[in-house]
Amino acid sequence: MDVLLRAYSPFSRLICRAKGARVKKGSGRQHISPIPVVSVGSLTMGGSEKTPMVIEILRLALDLGRRPAMITRGYKGDWEKRGGVLSDGRSVLAGWREGGDEPAMVARRVPRAGVFVGKHRFLSCLKADAAGFDLAVLDDGFQHLKLARNLDIVLHDADRPGPLREGFSALERAGLLLWKKGASAALLGKIRSRFPSLPVFEYEIRPEVLRSLDSDREFPADALRLKRILAVCGIARPGRFAAAVRETGSSPVASLEFPDHHAYPARSLDRISAAVEEHGIEAVVTTAKDAVKLVGRLPAALAKRTYVLEAGISLPPELVSRLRNMIRALPSRGERP
Repeated sequence: MDVLLRAYSPFSRLICRAKGARVKKGSGRQHISPIPVVSVGSLTMGGSEKTPMVIEILRLALDLGRRPAMITRGYKGDWEKRGGVLSDGRSVLAGWREGGDEPAMVARRVPRAGVFVGKHRFLSCLKADAAGFDLAVLDDGFQHLKLARNLDIVLHDADRPGPLREGFSALERAGLLLWKKGASAALLGKIRSRFPSLPVFEYEIRPEVLRSLDSDREFPADALRLKRILAVCGIARPGRFAAAVRETGSSPVASLEFPDHHAYPARSLDRISAAVEEHGIEAVVTTAKDAVKLVGRLPAALAKRTYVLEAGISLPPELVSRLRNMIRALPSRGERP
C-alpha cells in the first residue's frame, strides 16, 4: 500500500485501487494527436479546480500567438457521446445543454479559444487540428491515457482529498504538480521527498470580478459587500463558493445549494424567487458555471439583481514564466507533437 495514502480513509483507498486498476488496464496503445496536448487533471474526484487552470493555459497560449482549443468530455451534455464543436474560437455555436456547463462557461470566458466536446478526446483533437487550432488543452485528462500528451499538469487540494481516482504513485507521470496553498504541509513534504524531480508550485483560487447576469456589465468583486445577498450554486464543493463570497467582504443572509451540474428546472428557479422574497434579498450571487444555466431563464426583475462572481487561479510568477516557456517549446502546426 502506498504509504502516502495512510492519511486517507479506508474507503478512499478501496476507491483508488479500483480506479487505478482501470487506468492501468486502459493505458496500452496511445493515440498521438496531430497537435500538441497539455493535460490538466487531478487525483481526486470532483471539485479539483481544474477548469480555472484550463482557462489560464488557454489565455497564456493566446497571448503567445497560439490557437488553443479546450478538449473535454462535456459531462452531462447532449453531445457527450457523439461529440461536437461548442465554440470555433470566433462564435459560440451551442449552449450548455449540448456541451455541458463547464465547457459552456469556458467558451464564454475565453471566446477566442475553441471548445470541442465528446468522450472520444482523440477525435476531438483531429477536429481541432482540421479547424486550424495548434494546441489541445485536455480538461480532466490525467487518467485519460488513451491520448498521448506533451505535458501533464496535476492539481491537488490535500485538505479536501475526497475519493482518490488513483494513488499518489501516479505522480510519476506528472510534469507539474500544483498544490493548493496552505493545504497539508506534512503530506506535501512527503511528496517532495518521494518525487524530488517533480516541480511543485502552490496555487490559490481568488474572486476576480462581479458580472451582471442581465447586462454582462462588470463590477469590482466587493461591489455587493453592503447588500443583503442570496448565494446560489450547484457545484461539487459549495463551501468553496461560500468562502469566495465572504472573501469579497459580503456575508450572505441566505444560501441555496444544489447538486453539482444542476440543470435548474422550473422548481429550482421558483425556489430562488421564493428565497429572494422571504429574506428581502437585494442581490443574488452565483458562480460562472451556474450562470450559463440561469441566463435568460430568471424573471426579468430578478435577473437585473443577479450577479456572477468570477474566480480565477492565482499562480506564482515563476510558474507563469515556466508555463510560457513550455508552451513556446511545444511543436508548431505541421511538426510532429
